[in-house]
Amino acid sequence: MTQEELDALMSGDIDDMDMLEDELPEEDLESFSVEKEEESQVQDTKVCENTPPLPTDENKMVHQLDDVTKESEEKATQIFDIIDSISNELMEKEENANRVIEVLVSNVALFETLSTKFPDVQVFATQLEKNKQALQDANEGLETLQASGESIMSVMDIMQYQDIHRQKIERVINVMRALSKYMNTLFEGKIEDAKRVSSAKHIPGDSSSELASNDDIEALLEQFGQ
Repeated sequence: MTQEELDALMSGDIDDMDMLEDELPEEDLESFSVEKEEESQVQDTKVCENTPPLPTDENKMVHQLDDVTKESEEKATQIFDIIDSISNELMEKEENANRVIEVLVSNVALFETLSTKFPDVQVFATQLEKNKQALQDANEGLETLQASGESIMSVMDIMQYQDIHRQKIERVINVMRALSKYMNTLFEGKIEDAKRVSSAKHIPGDSSSELASNDDIEALLEQFGQ
C-alpha cells in the first residue's frame, strides 16, 4: 500500500474495501486475516467469561461443598484408622522393649557378679560388655518408640482441626441454604405454577410480526391485577 492510498483511506476517500484488498500484497492480506481472527477469538473469550455457568452438578455450590465435606471426612477417618493402628503397634513394641531391657539388666548384674568372682575368666568380662551395649541400644530404641508415640499423638491433635474446618464449611452451607430458602419464599406466589396462566408468546412491540391475541393480553392484565 502506498502512502497516497493510506492517506486516502484515513480521510475516507476510499469506500470500496474489496478494491483495497485486491491491491494489498498477499503477505499483508494474510497478516490482516490473522489479526481479525485473533480479535474474534478474544471477543468470544470475553463472552464466555461473562456467561454464567450452567447449573450442573459441577457448578452447584452447595453440591460441591457437600462433596468436599463428605470426601474430607472419609479421608480423615481413614487417616485416623491408620494412625490408631500405628499407635497400637508402637505400644506393643514398647512393651516388648521393656521385657528385653529387664532381661538385659539381669544379665548385666549376673555377669558383673561373675566377673568379680572370676576376674581371670575373660568370657565373663566380654559378655558383660556385650550386654551393657545391648542394654544401651535397647534403651535408645525404647526412647525412639516413646518419641514416635508422642509424635503420633501430636498428629491426632492436629487432625482435629480437620473436623473444625468441616464444621466451618457446614456452617457456610447452612447459611447458603437459608438464603436460598429466603429467596424462594420472597418470590413465592399465591398461585401454583400448574394453575398459573401461561405467558403470551407475542406482545405488541415485539420484533416478530406475530402478536398476542386479545384473550392472552386480557389474561395477562388480570394476572397483574390480582
